[in-house]
Amino acid sequence: MTDQAKAVSPLKNLLAGGFGGMCLVFVGHPLDTVKVRLQTQPPSSPGQPPMYSGTFDCFQKTLMREGLRGLYRGMAAPIIGVTPMFAVCFFGFGLGKKLQQKHPEDVLSYPQLFAAGMLSGVFTTGIMTPGERIKCLLQIQASSGETKYTGALDCAKKVYQESGIRGIYKGTVLTLMRDVPASGMYFMTYEWLKNILTPEGKSVSELSVPRILVAGGVAGIFNWVVAIPPDVLKSRFQTAPPGKYPNGFRDVLTELVQREGVTSLYKGFNAVMIRAFPANAACFLGFEVAMKILNWITPNL
Repeated sequence: MTDQAKAVSPLKNLLAGGFGGMCLVFVGHPLDTVKVRLQTQPPSSPGQPPMYSGTFDCFQKTLMREGLRGLYRGMAAPIIGVTPMFAVCFFGFGLGKKLQQKHPEDVLSYPQLFAAGMLSGVFTTGIMTPGERIKCLLQIQASSGETKYTGALDCAKKVYQESGIRGIYKGTVLTLMRDVPASGMYFMTYEWLKNILTPEGKSVSELSVPRILVAGGVAGIFNWVVAIPPDVLKSRFQTAPPGKYPNGFRDVLTELVQREGVTSLYKGFNAVMIRAFPANAACFLGFEVAMKILNWITPNL
């Protein structure tokens, strides 16, 4: 079970989570670009090689053709969206824990931590969906050869003009399907690993930086093992032309499995796994550092 002697402060979780989200974006965005391009590349014609043969090939071609800026293309949208999103994510987790505690010193079970994590996934969907929609459109336009959008704000403006608020929030159900179970796994795994990695006789709050990095990185991997199939469907759905999938994710799933097989649901797996460890290690380290600073500045908040 998790050492939760200190009262949970959802407000501190909100502030520290925002900083953790910024750390995650800076570390993880290049491989996120690779992941989206692999997931959305069109099927190759008979006898023709695919646009990208794998993670390294996509990374190399993007870097050679577009430079470092190509790997960070579309980062404005997640920075604007991910910082408050992770703030809300950690706030939701803190609130989920607090709602299940009868007393501040109560220690939660792992299923309870999983439930608190799932609540955080619900909280973040409203912020996550528009940011993901804009990010995916910007990431694929360079590989498609056309320049329809000049940046995140231009993309948001044009999508709104074309499809209204429904266009901005295209993919909400798939984002929920991805983030609710994945967030439960994410936070439960992190708390479990912190317990395992805490030396006997010491508190979880005294965990060293390398052990926090390991716990955060592995939690990120567990998160994405659950999240990849709905994430592939979401990327396809959010970048498809209007009206292509009238029945939503069911049409995307049917088309993808019929054309490319069940393994296509794990497209971009290598890019996700390579990105998951360092990005989420940075996220949780940023969160823990920010939380320590907040506890020092405002111990009673």
